[in-house]
Amino acid sequence: MKIALSGFYGAGNTGDEAILEAIIDNLNDSLESPEITVLSLNPQETSKRHKVKAVYRAWRRENREKWQVLREADVLISGGGGLLQDTYPTKVIFGPLPYYLLIVFLAKLARTKVMFFSQGIGPVNTNYGKWLMRRFANMADLITVRDSHSKNLLQSLKVTKPETIVTADIVFAFKRKTDNSCFLSLPEKWKNYKDSLVAVSVRPWFGSDDYYDKIADSLDSLIKSDDVYPVFVPMEGIHDIRASKEVIRRMQFGKQCTILDGEFTPNQYLNFIAETKLLIGMRLHALIFATICHVPHIGISYDPKVESLLKRNGLWDYSFLLEDIDSNQLAENAHSILNNTAEARANLKVSAESLRKEALRNIELLKENFH
Repeated sequence: MKIALSGFYGAGNTGDEAILEAIIDNLNDSLESPEITVLSLNPQETSKRHKVKAVYRAWRRENREKWQVLREADVLISGGGGLLQDTYPTKVIFGPLPYYLLIVFLAKLARTKVMFFSQGIGPVNTNYGKWLMRRFANMADLITVRDSHSKNLLQSLKVTKPETIVTADIVFAFKRKTDNSCFLSLPEKWKNYKDSLVAVSVRPWFGSDDYYDKIADSLDSLIKSDDVYPVFVPMEGIHDIRASKEVIRRMQFGKQCTILDGEFTPNQYLNFIAETKLLIGMRLHALIFATICHVPHIGISYDPKVESLLKRNGLWDYSFLLEDIDSNQLAENAHSILNNTAEARANLKVSAESLRKEALRNIELLKENFH
């Protein structure tokens, strides 16, 4: 079976790279010798890391090669991740929404089947974006989404062919491999604090920065009350490193914090988070990693996809919308969880197993419809 994969791959975003790794690993486990080709911004690295074929995904070059891949594939997997959204500037064929839908259109021109795979949809706010969705998203042969919010949004956008099936983010079926590179990269003194590490995942968010102060204040309070050592996990390279440094700069006890320094794989970040007592995070896939490892977490939601997971895990009452962070309450909630981790871990174990089964449903549906 020949499969083309289209997503935000090869750009250094840990969440998207985790999606890619989970898809490839599970396809290899479930299908007999699948021929996988990834549309990637860094095809050489993608090919080397995952032992698959890869072509350059942007329009600047290798367009003939992209067409050839789409023409020869039995199915195009579009996703997973939050591909179909117009939060970022969208003009004609530029921006995530027109790009991914144009790839779908080209696949259909080549008479190749299309599956929207474990996607998180939206936001889609512009009239142009809504028209693109009505016109091109209905071309898909099979649609799975990772949450009910995405299904409801597709219905409101009049994307009704075929029926949308709610599954779960494929990363819940991520195949963890032993690797402690992140922990070994910590400054030597930090290795003595292994039992006191709290993971923190922050990101920039469209010019807003008052939440940096609130997170900084809450971490200071937590350090004083629980003697923890926060370690920032930059899920998207330099962008998250800058955000992490901003939080630390505003802290009284910033010297009791550090940032993971290096280019780490999703599997390495996952293994690090597994060794922490608590994760306080904005990035969805940092929270998913914590779920997989049964690590209690507090989320800061900038998007319904984050809120949806936290509610599923029974941790929304401890979490916050980005605009509603209360630094004192955040510190209190973290303190409460740290004093009752056994119950939280037990609940997360049940949730993670359920979500893993739902994630694997994406693979089962692909086999049922296209194999």
